[in-house]
Amino acid sequence: MTPERRPPLSATHEDYLKVVWNAQEWDPAPVSTTRLARRLGVGAPTVSETVQLLAARGLLEHEPYRGVRLTAAGRAVAVRMVRRHRLLETWLVEHLGYGWDEVHAEAEVLEHAVSDRFVERVDAALGHPEQDPHGDPIPSPDGTVRRPLAIRLVDLQAGAEAVVVRVSDADPAVLRECAAHGLRPGAQVPPDRPVSDRVRGAVWVAPPAEA
Repeated sequence: MTPERRPPLSATHEDYLKVVWNAQEWDPAPVSTTRLARRLGVGAPTVSETVQLLAARGLLEHEPYRGVRLTAAGRAVAVRMVRRHRLLETWLVEHLGYGWDEVHAEAEVLEHAVSDRFVERVDAALGHPEQDPHGDPIPSPDGTVRRPLAIRLVDLQAGAEAVVVRVSDADPAVLRECAAHGLRPGAQVPPDRPVSDRVRGAVWVAPPAEA
């Protein structure tokens, strides 16, 4: 008897897995269905239904009070999509002249439309970059993720200097404000840091070396 074939994952299902992974990349807090709904911009009942479906396929685990977690199979799908997304963002900035505040939405569409072969050609054409334009690590083809050591700018001691490691791309307006202040990966943060609270919460810096 031939085993039943499951239908391929939809773009929506891939997005769910990617969002679960992204939610904990820089924040270890449990990923609740409420948090997922907020990030995905959909209602809680829709999230609950989709989480149950993905759990039935062995891609997610969901326990009360412990949130949603990726299984090994779910992580493989999520990291594959993250790799596609961040390579495409880098390609759009470096080769097509997009601003770093414009690429997220474009990459969200393209990541589901291009082939694995295309993604690897993009990777090669870019010289195998390790970070995207926002400083987020690009997973390697085998799923390895080398996240740099970093703390939020808001947690940096007053008066201390630091180098920007990463800027969250969740809000294009914040990216534009960061660009206006010259706060991009690799830039030095001035000790006085005359920036808004939302920028301080979105910028991650290398922790200062111990004296």
